[in-house]
Amino acid sequence: MRWWWFGPSVTDEEIKRELKQMKAAGIGGVELASLYAQALDDSTTGFQNFSYGSRQHIEALRFAVKTARALGLRVDLTLGSGWPYGGPEIPINLASGKLRVEHIPVPDGATTVMAPAVEAAEQRIEAFLIPASASSNEKAEAQPIAPPTRETYHFPAANVDRELIAFIASRTGMTVKRPSVGAEGFVLDHYDSVAPKRHLDTVGEQLISAFDGHPPDAVFSDSLEVYASDWTPKLLAEFQTRRGYDLRPYLLALVTDIGPQTAAIRHDWGETLTELADSNYLTPLATWAHAHGTKLRAQVYGYPPVNLASNARVDLPEGEGKATFRMWREFSDTRWAASAGHLFHRNVISSETWTWLDSPAFRATPLDMKAEADLHFVQGINQLVGHGWPYSPPQAGEPGWRMYAAAALNAHNPWFAAMPELNSYLQRVSWALRQGSPVNDVALLLPDDDVWASFHATVKPGSAPASALEFNDSGSNVTIDEQMGKRLGPELIGQILDAGFNPDFVDAEALDEVGIHYRALVLPDIHRIPVETYQKILEFAQHGGVVIATRRMPATAPGLENAAEQSARIQSISRELFDGATPTAIFLPDQAQLGPALAKRIRPDVEMTDADRQTIQELGWMHRRLQQGNLYFVTNTSNHALNCSLRFRDRSQSVELWNPFDGSVRSILAIDPIPLHLAAYDSLLVFFPNYATTANVPLVQWSEVSRIDLSHDWHVHFEGTTIQREYTNLRSWTDDATTRFFSGRAVYSREVQIQTTSKDHPEQFILHFGQGNALPLPSPPGDHNMKAYLDPPVREVAEVFVNGHRAGIIWRPPWRLDVTHWVVSGVNSLRIVVANTAINKMSGEPQPDLRLLRARYGTLFTPQDMGHLEPIPSGLMGPLTLVRLQQKSLLAAGH
Repeated sequence: MRWWWFGPSVTDEEIKRELKQMKAAGIGGVELASLYAQALDDSTTGFQNFSYGSRQHIEALRFAVKTARALGLRVDLTLGSGWPYGGPEIPINLASGKLRVEHIPVPDGATTVMAPAVEAAEQRIEAFLIPASASSNEKAEAQPIAPPTRETYHFPAANVDRELIAFIASRTGMTVKRPSVGAEGFVLDHYDSVAPKRHLDTVGEQLISAFDGHPPDAVFSDSLEVYASDWTPKLLAEFQTRRGYDLRPYLLALVTDIGPQTAAIRHDWGETLTELADSNYLTPLATWAHAHGTKLRAQVYGYPPVNLASNARVDLPEGEGKATFRMWREFSDTRWAASAGHLFHRNVISSETWTWLDSPAFRATPLDMKAEADLHFVQGINQLVGHGWPYSPPQAGEPGWRMYAAAALNAHNPWFAAMPELNSYLQRVSWALRQGSPVNDVALLLPDDDVWASFHATVKPGSAPASALEFNDSGSNVTIDEQMGKRLGPELIGQILDAGFNPDFVDAEALDEVGIHYRALVLPDIHRIPVETYQKILEFAQHGGVVIATRRMPATAPGLENAAEQSARIQSISRELFDGATPTAIFLPDQAQLGPALAKRIRPDVEMTDADRQTIQELGWMHRRLQQGNLYFVTNTSNHALNCSLRFRDRSQSVELWNPFDGSVRSILAIDPIPLHLAAYDSLLVFFPNYATTANVPLVQWSEVSRIDLSHDWHVHFEGTTIQREYTNLRSWTDDATTRFFSGRAVYSREVQIQTTSKDHPEQFILHFGQGNALPLPSPPGDHNMKAYLDPPVREVAEVFVNGHRAGIIWRPPWRLDVTHWVVSGVNSLRIVVANTAINKMSGEPQPDLRLLRARYGTLFTPQDMGHLEPIPSGLMGPLTLVRLQQKSLLAAGH
C-alpha cells in the first residue's frame, strides 16, 4: 500500500497501530509517501506538522521502518514529497525547462522592436522575422536575426506587416504537486543530470539515513507529470552531438509548419528529449539506488517523453490504471509497463492500482477492488501497489483523513473485515503470475517515431491558466504514452484480444536491443521507422515470423539527416515485405481485418467455441509457461455470469483448476473445449501439467430438496449505537430516518429450525443471499468510471456465524456460502454482521471547511466528487434463502 503521511504529522503509536492493521489484513508492505498537511498546528491540542526532512520526520521514518520489518512487511521509499521530484533544494537554474516562444507583431515600415524581457535563469536563443502571412517556404528560408542590443532588435524596414518570433530557454515554473510542509519548491529539470544529483544528495541521502544501513526494498519515482517541459539549457549542444546538425536555424519548425522538413525536425527534437531524460534522470537514479543497495521502481511514462524502452533503466517497472472498465482493451500504461517487464526480463511488474476507483474516497468496496485488480492481472501485472492507505490519527475522527482523489483503503472502512480474504486472493494470483515466463505471441510496434514527429512547442510560461501545470491544460503534447491511445485507436488491442492473443507492446529501441521474440509483429499505421529496425523486421519475416502492417506501409525515415537515402531504403523494404516476396508478411488497408488475419496465421492461445462476440470481449486471461506445464489466469470482467467453452492451445491430457480464493486444487481429465461457468467478476486459474495426474475429486450431482425463506423476522442491532430494529422484511438502512446516515456494522440475528437427515444421505446447506442486478455500463465508456457495475444483494460485506461459529464472509458473487459444517438438526442460531461504506456518514455531515488550511498552506488540493454526496443503500437486500441440497448420484472422476 502507498501509505500517505499528511503534513507529515505522525506518532509512533499510530504508526505501529496502522502497520499492525496492514499485517493482519494480509497487506505485504508499504511505500512511504508524504503529502500536504491535513490540519493546522495548534498549541492547545499539541498538534504539529513536522517539516519534511526534519529530525522529527527522519525519526518517524526510522521507527516506521523498524516496526514494519519486525512485522515482516516490505518497505519502499518515495524519494521526495508529492510528485514529481523537486523542492526547496532546487534553484531556478535547475528547475524544469521550457522553450519560451514570444510572438511580437512588427508593423510595416518598422525597423526596431523591444526584445521580450528575460527572467532569472532564462537565456535568449534566437529570433526570426517573417511576414505576418508567411508561406511555409518563406518560413523555411528565414534565418535568425542579430541578437538585440540594449534590449532592442534592429532590422531593415519592409512594406509588409511582419512578426518577430523569439525563442528563449526558460523554465516551466512548475512546483511540486501536493508537497508536505517544508517540501515546497520547483520541480527539477529531468534533462539536466545536475538537478537529480542535487535532489538525491540533499533529499535522498537524508531520507535513506532512516534505514540505518539496511536499505529499503526499493526506492520509487512517481508519475512523470512535468507538464510543458520541453527544453533544457544544454539541449542545443546535446542535439548537435546526437542528431548531427544545428537546431538553431530550424527552431521555427517547433512552432509552425516550415514545409516538408517540419516533422523530421520535430522528431529529432523529441528523440533528443527522450534520450536526455533516459541518460540524465533515469540512469543516475538507478545508479544511486544500486549504490545504496536497493532497487529502482519507477513509473516510466508521461512528461518528459520517456518511451517504453526507457524502462530498461529501472529494476521494477510500474504501470498505472486508466480507471475505466475498458482499460485492458485499450492502450494503457499498465500494459506498457508489463510489456517492458516481459521484454527486459523483469519478472516482478507492479501497477499503481485503485487510484480513481469509484470516487469519492471511501466509496470503493472489496468487489470494486477485485474487479479492477483483475484488469491489471490480465495485462501482465503481478504486483499491486494499492493507492492507497491514508494515515489518520484518532483525533481526525471517522472516517478520518483521506487523499483528495483516490480510494481510501484503510481500516476506517466499515467493510474492512473482508480485506484479509480479498488480499489472500490477490496474493495467490500475483504469485501465480510470477511463475515461469509470459506467453504473449503478438507484439504491437508502437509508432514512437511518428509521435516524436508530431511534437510541437506551445504555450509560453505566464500565458497559461493557473491550473495549466497542474492538469496539463498548457496544451503541451510532448509525451509519448499520452498520445499513443489516440494513435492506435480504441479498437486495435481489442481486435487482437478477440482473436485469441494477449499482446505486448514493443518500440523500435527495445526491438533493436532485445530482438523480436514473438510469433507475430503488428505495425499499426506506421509511417516513420528507423532503417535498422525495419531491416530486422524484414529478416524476422524472412525466417518465418508473421508481420502485418495496417492502414499504410512504412515509407519515411524518422529524422532529417540522410532522410532521402533512408526513406528510399524503407520503401524498398516495404515492397519486399508486402508485394508478395515474403509469404508471412501482409498489408491490411482495413485494420478491422487484423484479428482474423492473425488467427489465420497463428493458432490462437485461447478460443471460445460457443461464445458470442460480447462474451469474447468480456473474458480476460493471462498465460504463463512453467517448467511443469502451462498456467492460465481466466477472469470474467463483466457484471453478469458467463457460460462458455474454452479451447486452450497449450493444453495437456490433464487439467487442474486452482481456486484463487481458497487455494484449493481440483484435478480433472481435460475436456476439449473445457466448459466454464464464471459468476460476475469471478476468476480462476487453469493449469495444464506436463506430468500425469489423477482426477482425485469425485464429480457429484446435487439437487435441491427444500429451501427456507430467511428474508423475514430479523433482529438488527447497529453497533456503536442504541438503535435496535425488528425487520419483518429485509430492507436498506437508508429507508429508516434514524439509520439513513449510519456507516458501520449492524448485527442481524434470528433462529431457524432445520431438520437434517442421516449421514447415509449426504446433504449440503447453502445460504443464498440473492442475485443482485447488473447496472448499465457508461456509454461512451469515458474515463474515471472504474467500479463493479452491480447492485449487490449484500451492501457491502456480510460475515456469517452459525451457532456461534464463523462460517465465512460474503463480498462477491455468487453471494453464496456453504454452512453445512455448522448446521445441526433442530434450532440453529444465525448471526450476520453486515458492514457498509463510510459514505453514508460522510453524506450526513458538513464537508470540512478548508479556508484556514488554505490560508496557511495555499490550495494544494480540492476534494474530488464531494459536492453531492448521498447515502447509498446498505444492509441485506435479500431475498435470503437457506437451500438444502441432497446428493443424488456419485460419478467416477473423468466419466
